[in-house]
Amino acid sequence: MISSSPRLVPVTPDTFDAVCAVRVHPAQEHLVSPVMKSLAEAYVHEDTAWPRAIVDGDEVVGFVMAFLDIVWDPAKDPEHRRSGLWRLNIAAGHQGRGYGRFAVEAVTEEIRRRGGTQVYVSWRAAENSPEPFYLGLGFRRTGELSGDEPVGVLDLT
Repeated sequence: MISSSPRLVPVTPDTFDAVCAVRVHPAQEHLVSPVMKSLAEAYVHEDTAWPRAIVDGDEVVGFVMAFLDIVWDPAKDPEHRRSGLWRLNIAAGHQGRGYGRFAVEAVTEEIRRRGGTQVYVSWRAAENSPEPFYLGLGFRRTGELSGDEPVGVLDLT
């Protein structure tokens, strides 16, 4: 279980190396991009990306990145905006202690704070998929795909 009081903090020069050192379990590497790619995406999508280190005490135990208020499909509905979980990496040695649940709940609260009524996530449908984790948190499949990944949604209302 979580040992102290986990929190999400911005990635800063002080946390950068520890955040970049976060590695998921080897059996999950095919499911989630490395943190370094996420930080590059956050730089390129600075208007919508919300990258955070997951810290417990003084230790970085993971990384989470949300997307905030993006237009989902401008061709279909340019007013349909979504927010959700873009990336979640919990360090292999810290998995199974509640940090993933904490991070999803913290992102959910940030989206709620900003006026969001739904949280979206997608996942790779492959061996060791995080689908049961997300469904267990209350997400439901939408029937949509983001690329080849199933999309889930959690209603906040």
